[in-house]
Amino acid sequence: MNPAYLIYAAKRLGQAVLVVLLAYVLTFVVISVLPGDPLTSTLRNPENGFTEDQIQEMVAHYGLDQPVLVQLWKSLSSFVVGDLGISLRSSLPVSRMIGDALPSTVALALTALVLALLLAFATAYAVQLLPRRYGQGLVRSLPALSLSVPNFVIGLLLLNVFAFQLGLFSVIDPNSPTATFFAALALAVPVSAQIAEVLITGLDHEFRQEYATVAYARGLGRTRLFFAHLVKPSSLPVVTVIALTVGELLGGALITESVFGRVGVGSVVQSAVSTQDLPVIQAVVALAAVVFVVVNLIADLVYPLLDPRVKLLAPAARRVPVTREEHPFVPAPGEKVGVS
Repeated sequence: MNPAYLIYAAKRLGQAVLVVLLAYVLTFVVISVLPGDPLTSTLRNPENGFTEDQIQEMVAHYGLDQPVLVQLWKSLSSFVVGDLGISLRSSLPVSRMIGDALPSTVALALTALVLALLLAFATAYAVQLLPRRYGQGLVRSLPALSLSVPNFVIGLLLLNVFAFQLGLFSVIDPNSPTATFFAALALAVPVSAQIAEVLITGLDHEFRQEYATVAYARGLGRTRLFFAHLVKPSSLPVVTVIALTVGELLGGALITESVFGRVGVGSVVQSAVSTQDLPVIQAVVALAAVVFVVVNLIADLVYPLLDPRVKLLAPAARRVPVTREEHPFVPAPGEKVGVS
């Protein structure tokens, strides 16, 4: 494999690990400087029913009676080895709590991503296929319209029409395949608008290139031109947009779960924030950072492989200067370069 690519991949991997650790540290610091502390608000709250022995065990496990830096070091050391701790609210392992709620959120986010890609490519294909006088302008305005409507508004409309009026799914069973589809659709519509705008712009740029003009002039149909020549170069920026929208998918999934009554990571986060359950909050933030960083890392590593125009710097020891024979525009030794 290309040594320059290996160096590039190693640097990006190191940056990804650093971002995840900094996100975890920042979350710990922000929660630590907030008014109150988990020891007072949670452990010694009479409503929670913790015994004194349980309180002392929690204090010793998390070092809540020690300085903040010591708590940070202990928490970060446990996180590095995969120990997410125990919930201060329920005394359950945080990994089990997130593991029980994660499948619902992952199913919703992945379904929304697939629907967003299908909607975006369908919109872009319609823009290229339809004549300008017969609706192309209307189709071009759909992404802007979809982007201006919040996903919870779309979710409420879908609930009202397809659940309450048409009865296609029941709100009592929000995890059914049909309910998951409509919840993902509410999440996918605004995300698909961003992907469609970038894809349409790329298709317009590629369609104006000489190779597309020649192919179209020689009788190649728009459909074949779209799939055989325009989609691949136009889809390269879409990889970056998909990576950037992962955070929106995760954040939007939390809101959509509340609208459709789904039990997922959103409900875990809401409960943890209201009770200042520090281990759960840190674990969820770290999980979101890991997912976001991994997806962006994959996009950064795939992009040079898909686009041959992306040039990676070779190691300094192997750099060879370009000669005049290799490139006629390289000036000869002693030749002056300037405008006469």
